[in-house]
Amino acid sequence: MKISTNINETIKNLKQTLPIGKSFDFITRDLCLGRTKAFWIGINGFVKVELIQQMFSDLQNPLYTQDDIVKSIDAFTNAKIGYAQLQLSSDWDLIIRNILSGPSVLFVDGFDKAIIIDARTYPTRSVEEPDTEKVTRGARDGFVETVLFNTNLIRRRIRSPKLTFEIKTIGTSSKTDVAVAYIEDSVNKELLEKVNEKLANLDVTSLTMGNKSLEELLVKKRWYNLLPSIQSTERPDVACSYLNEGHILILVDNSPSVIILPCTIFQFTQSPDDYYRAPSVGNYFRMVRFFCCLLSVFLIPVFLLLAAYFPDISESLKLLTTEEAKALSTMQIIIYVFVVEFILDLFKYASAHSSSNYSGSFALIGGLIIGEIAVELNWASKEILFYGAVTLLASLSLSSIDFSDALRIYRLFLVATTAFFGLWGFIIGLVLIIISVATTPTFAGMSYFWPLFPFNWKALKTLLFRYPTAKAQPSTVWNRKKQRPH
Repeated sequence: MKISTNINETIKNLKQTLPIGKSFDFITRDLCLGRTKAFWIGINGFVKVELIQQMFSDLQNPLYTQDDIVKSIDAFTNAKIGYAQLQLSSDWDLIIRNILSGPSVLFVDGFDKAIIIDARTYPTRSVEEPDTEKVTRGARDGFVETVLFNTNLIRRRIRSPKLTFEIKTIGTSSKTDVAVAYIEDSVNKELLEKVNEKLANLDVTSLTMGNKSLEELLVKKRWYNLLPSIQSTERPDVACSYLNEGHILILVDNSPSVIILPCTIFQFTQSPDDYYRAPSVGNYFRMVRFFCCLLSVFLIPVFLLLAAYFPDISESLKLLTTEEAKALSTMQIIIYVFVVEFILDLFKYASAHSSSNYSGSFALIGGLIIGEIAVELNWASKEILFYGAVTLLASLSLSSIDFSDALRIYRLFLVATTAFFGLWGFIIGLVLIIISVATTPTFAGMSYFWPLFPFNWKALKTLLFRYPTAKAQPSTVWNRKKQRPH
């Protein structure tokens, strides 16, 4: 559909397309540019009122608009409107999409083009450190729900002329702005082409849950694949580090985090804290984190296996020390383990979704539940509570919540198979977990275990160990096809 050169016809089409007069947030103005009629429309709260008022004042000032009649809209735009980013368009769909996105539009009688005035502003919260990715040292800023602010946070750190943000629109109903960020001379061109092709072919009504909805559309997982296939971060410094290594970022409007492509399992074991500490200290805590991954999955199942089905080994290792614990039957140990798992998960979930005003109360209640009262009520034993608490601490040490939650489900599954089938249940459960991890899908079919497979020692050692800055940053992007087995 094209714009009519008759301003009255254009206004009529606008009222048929948009709820003008019904929806209170649509604001319009009938203007006179000398003797030429004009019509302006915008959304209240999305436009910078002071800038628009000054523009209207100038456009209707006889000393400013010396010509009574607008003869050329291109010349008029270049000479008379110098306050904002402008665009001339005759595409009706593009104009409507811009109006709903924030820019205002000026229609001038006698022309089949409209002036799109990008003088928008969005309501947003202040930039602050994300709660889920806190660091003891380093930057305290984090992404917000406005895509333009997020691009500014990245551009502030990477001032390369090769840094590019390609804007796209996703969703037939929501028309959500999605920006693809990359550095031209280091990005994998083949991967970039696949990202653009995938985004262009998405058939979706709206991105209801922001970047999480987009993640599920980019990589379709089976129900038994629990590990996250796509990494996201709320920290601009983390996002920029991946950009410099040749990764691609996807920024979704209304989402305070960005998607990082491609993704490997090793990315979820990283933490920005490692790089804000001395290399030796960072290496120590990275090793602790690797150990915590194993601890969070295997500590409780192994304890259950030995305590319930191999009492002699449990006795020699002194897993159960008190006489009451030693007298527990196999079924009692199994029930206690499940009760402790449920209590700790309930406590973790409730504390994560409660107000910070109640954090002290939750700490007190949690201490009582997992302390003397639980033991006195014969709900658990001290040993099982201890192993459960250590498992919870190991899970909390992981910076990625999605990764930590996936390991928790694997642990519960392994506990269940071990409880019902003993040693064979443990072995079968472990094999099924390995199959689940090994078959985790990734975007564009890239290896989830790179650089372990295909093997690339140069890349792998920088993921396993924290190197000094001078050695950590590669001069060129890692070649993921290098050293691929023949």
